[in-house]
Amino acid sequence: MSGNKAIAERILSVLRPYASNWSGTLSRGDLVIPQAEVPRLIREIANAAQEIVERHGEAGDLEVFQTLMTLRGSPSIQDQVTELKKRLLILTR
Repeated sequence: MSGNKAIAERILSVLRPYASNWSGTLSRGDLVIPQAEVPRLIREIANAAQEIVERHGEAGDLEVFQTLMTLRGSPSIQDQVTELKKRLLILTR
């Protein structure tokens, strides 16, 4: 499971109890979160993302260099980016 997908699944599991009853599904994006629960929910989401990042670890210079050198022969920059995302966990900030 890719890093982004793992993070998304973990966050969805935190949010599922707050899915609104009338929609019946979390995928529509309808949530009912009591105001008192918001700080706890934010902590849980931040912890879930941090656990996934720590589990994958940070790529070292050598690993990044070897991956980039391997991908140099790709026909396009878009292909290189796609392959980098498959091989390394890249988080946007």
